[in-house]
Amino acid sequence: MSGTSLDGIDAVLATFENTTCKLLHSQFLPFNEALRTELLALNNAGANELERAALAANELSRSYAGAIQALLKQSGVQAAQVKAIGCHGQTVRHRPDLGFTLQLANPALLAELTGITVVADFRSRDIAAGGQGAPLVPAFHAALFRHPERHRAIVNIGGISNLTSLPSCGKVLGFDCGPGNLLMDAWAMRHLGQPYDRDGAWAESGDVIPELLKKLLAEPFFSATPPKSTGRDLFNLPWLERFLSPDLIPADVQTTLLELTVDGIVTALEAHCKKAGEIFLCGGGAHNGALVRRLKRRLPDRAIALTDDLGINADWVEAFAFAWLAKQTLDGKPGNLPEVTGAKSARILGAIYLA
Repeated sequence: MSGTSLDGIDAVLATFENTTCKLLHSQFLPFNEALRTELLALNNAGANELERAALAANELSRSYAGAIQALLKQSGVQAAQVKAIGCHGQTVRHRPDLGFTLQLANPALLAELTGITVVADFRSRDIAAGGQGAPLVPAFHAALFRHPERHRAIVNIGGISNLTSLPSCGKVLGFDCGPGNLLMDAWAMRHLGQPYDRDGAWAESGDVIPELLKKLLAEPFFSATPPKSTGRDLFNLPWLERFLSPDLIPADVQTTLLELTVDGIVTALEAHCKKAGEIFLCGGGAHNGALVRRLKRRLPDRAIALTDDLGINADWVEAFAFAWLAKQTLDGKPGNLPEVTGAKSARILGAIYLA
């Protein structure tokens, strides 16, 4: 998995036996700066972008192969023992409103480099069936984290934040809440020269700008009803710059962006997941101490913890989800939840590239 945060590749080795699944090993491989810069640039239209996208997909797939080889070396597992790789690819366009989504990867090359069957292109079938193509992880959350008596919510805070509501019975709900880390990361890179604001320390040094926060929250996405999903197509630095004035203090802007992420999550929980007494966080933003503290202040009556408490480290939940989705594909089982994505009905997701 390489997500909207564009920090690198998360790889996990998982086993599935009967109704149980277990994460055995994990590996993180950071992007080299040239690849990261090109992937970020390809989120916007540019010169010769078709060729550049194809070349980036090849380089990305080589990086995926490197992460997989490092993972297998660490675990002592041979490639021949692995049933399949679930490869999400790198999202550079997500426009379900126009009927498409694009995740860069070259699954055929990845199969050649690893000698392992690859399952890829998970999102397009859901969109073809009238859905958003995202989020897909709520089905996995339901399979692993649902409790027979307690209403839980899973909040993933990556580049974009998303919510899964898991009532003890009944329909699962899931949707994107808005920006997670991506605006804060971009602002930190511009003003600190750092890829992210470690532990939210810079954000904690400033003050929320109420007028700016109000303008940002006026974005129609926040008030739209689920199903809904988003990405860098909407939330990016040019979007933010429309609302800024030269006199604003950069640290205060960062604080306001942190509050924007918190407000998007809290509003989503209050509007669509009010009965959830337990909230479990995952994704990189779960390690942002300032963000987590603000969430707890805004939600004093809810128990907030990491998915580590449910047995899955918060850093690896999403990569684990795509291993699970790959297994669903190979087993001929649906991977989407129509009540989450808005698709006409459940669909088997993904394309299979046999080794």
